[in-house]
Amino acid sequence: MPNNLPSPLCPVYKKCGGCQLQNMSYPDQLRYKQGRMIGLLGKYCRVSDIVGMEVPYHYRNKVQAAFGRDRRGIISGVYQSSSHRIVPVDNCLIEDEKADAVIVTVRKLMASFKLEPFNDNTLRGFMRHVLVKRSFSTGQLMVVLVTGTAVFPCKNDFIAALRRAHPEITTVVQNINDKFTNLVLGKRSIVLFGEGKIEDELLGCIFRISPKSFYQINPVQTEKLYSLAMDGLCLTGNETVLDAYCGTGTIGIVAAKRGAKKVIGVELNADAVQDAKENAALNNVRNIEFICDDASRFIMRLAAEKVRLDAVIMDPPRAGSTVEFMKAVIKLAPKRVVYVSCNPETLARDLNYFVKHGYKAVKITPVDMFPHTSHVEAVVQLQQLSSPRGE
Repeated sequence: MPNNLPSPLCPVYKKCGGCQLQNMSYPDQLRYKQGRMIGLLGKYCRVSDIVGMEVPYHYRNKVQAAFGRDRRGIISGVYQSSSHRIVPVDNCLIEDEKADAVIVTVRKLMASFKLEPFNDNTLRGFMRHVLVKRSFSTGQLMVVLVTGTAVFPCKNDFIAALRRAHPEITTVVQNINDKFTNLVLGKRSIVLFGEGKIEDELLGCIFRISPKSFYQINPVQTEKLYSLAMDGLCLTGNETVLDAYCGTGTIGIVAAKRGAKKVIGVELNADAVQDAKENAALNNVRNIEFICDDASRFIMRLAAEKVRLDAVIMDPPRAGSTVEFMKAVIKLAPKRVVYVSCNPETLARDLNYFVKHGYKAVKITPVDMFPHTSHVEAVVQLQQLSSPRGE
């Protein structure tokens, strides 16, 4: 259990809405999350103690800020919960401090260079968002300037001034988003400095991160989360493993290096699949392949072809898995299923399906990936008990 660290109340805590539990001490937060997981999942097996953080502050390695203007001038910060109003933020208790400092510098430079924030209603202006990604292991730092137009006045001087203020910046990318949209990033990116990517190390593997790459935002807890997933696979060197909803291939690549005979990763996002292939090559991992396809559709095809799988890792989105996917898993009948969940409610629903079709939860471990928020993740080890009955 982490130390009983004080939980400082952020001055914009109520306006921002991002840290729903910041009014509780960290040990109380963990007790609350543990109780919630027991209430939802305790009927399937004993819920292990939640894995918390020793220092639950400044853990986010990805920080983004929206830009706008109010009576005080140019502002940057986060959108107020359930609104499009920007809450000005200079530093945040859960965000990387260096990333916050970079965003403040960009805002100050905008005034010096007479660059206006983008207006979502008129679609006029320049700076829309700034996205900063930092590798805690390598120290590399990426700055993505999301602009409403490709025209960047005094571009070279602006980038030079930004790098003088923060010489640790290793790459700067301009992303153009000129649409009326809630999406932060647009389709087109221009590398202004460096390689346009950074590298991070996780469980002995190197991962290359681009502006659009999905990558876990809490590296300290991600290592604990993935280690639990590896424990659940019980790899001996003979297993064929399916990594469903594989994203940029992080879990699958770790499994491939830790003893799986073969790993098959499936992911619908084509950009993520390309990143996954590059990451596998970067780590010299040859016993893994990545397929760009819908996970449910792909595994149904494997079931129809009677492909043999020893284990399945599934890390679905917040909506959880689909009946089609789980039905195909049941038909393939792997001995083990490791379910990595970011939503306890949909996890409880999906566990109910697996338990009704010949599987048993043998270990459930909550992981506090996002201290001070209401979110909680979990790793569940499922074991086949009998032949699948189907429906």
